Amino acid sequence: MMKRLLILFSFLMISNIVFAQKGKVSSALNYKESGRLDRAVESIDAAVDPANEKSAKSINWPRTWEVRGEIYQAVFHAKEDRFKALSQDPLAEAFNSYKKAVGLDTGNKFSKSLKIKLTLLISDLQNQAIQAYNDTNYLLALNAFEQVLEISDWPIFKADNSYAVDTTIIYNAGLTALSARDFDKAIRYGKEAARYGYNGSKTYNWIASAYEQKRDTLGALDILKQGLEKHPEDDEILTNMIQLYLNLDRREEAMKYLKMAIQKSPQNATYYHAMGRLYEKTGDEENAIRSYEKAIITDSKLFMAFYNLGVIYYNRGVRQIEAANKIPANDNAGYEKELKMADVWFEKSLPFMEKCYEIDPKDVTTVESLRNLYYRLKLMDKYDTIR
Repeated sequence: MMKRLLILFSFLMISNIVFAQKGKVSSALNYKESGRLDRAVESIDAAVDPANEKSAKSINWPRTWEVRGEIYQAVFHAKEDRFKALSQDPLAEAFNSYKKAVGLDTGNKFSKSLKIKLTLLISDLQNQAIQAYNDTNYLLALNAFEQVLEISDWPIFKADNSYAVDTTIIYNAGLTALSARDFDKAIRYGKEAARYGYNGSKTYNWIASAYEQKRDTLGALDILKQGLEKHPEDDEILTNMIQLYLNLDRREEAMKYLKMAIQKSPQNATYYHAMGRLYEKTGDEENAIRSYEKAIITDSKLFMAFYNLGVIYYNRGVRQIEAANKIPANDNAGYEKELKMADVWFEKSLPFMEKCYEIDPKDVTTVESLRNLYYRLKLMDKYDTIR
């Protein structure tokens, strides 16, 4: 009989300890409901503090961590500074608390209430991410987006719809990672968004930007090629590919895609200009001239096409002077003939340089070139007007 009484007494003591600790969780929740968040945080943190001997029974109870998540969410929404100061990142604390609760709730006893609270947390995290991004706090924004993605992947959510994928969050996480200069994450999330076809060609372009910023030009080219296969109508992908090939001095590939671009968009003057530059690099001035002429016909304000035409003719004049200087000193007639031919090239250069001055009268190089031409051609009245 005495043994039974001792067992019963011990059971009652253990039960009282358990209920006392669970009572502390209830007290913390009551403090939260009454707006006393400082006391709520103090109580709930004591209930999960491993250094606190009295927390032994509450620390592994899923409900403890669920309540802790609620309390820290309330801190996030607090208006008073004294409550806001309770945590630097209360949503991260809430996230970690709910994560712990889900892990401990092996019997799914609290799954329904946890799912409701996690749904609310997702909304809070999204709002935090947007605000942090707008405040240029990209690391905080990225962390919030990633927490949303992690929650969405937990079995508690997957059970309802195992095929649900929030592509908007994946895409935004990638863009935010790009702004945070975490290029590996930007590429990973970007590729995932592209796999689901989110936001079309724009996704491929900023993935390529991430590759470029980590100095992986071949990776950028590869993703742009994938993008072009999916979106052959997109001019921006094509333009970015051409520029990368030009940067790599891979002229054959650049020319291939330039011709493709011109065929798709014959009214895009920048393609003709790029082709002109490419022809110049290969020493084919005649085709360069034809390309630049097509560019200025298509766009009468394209400064660089006018300028490059002027430079080609100007340089031909300079080379003609160099040829004149090689004429023997006793061949004055031959010398004068070569100089006159130089003036022909300078006269051909002049209208293009004048057009450049008309488009941008503040361009220093244009002003200098134009003054040299006026001086060379003895147009001193015009020379005196250019400063």
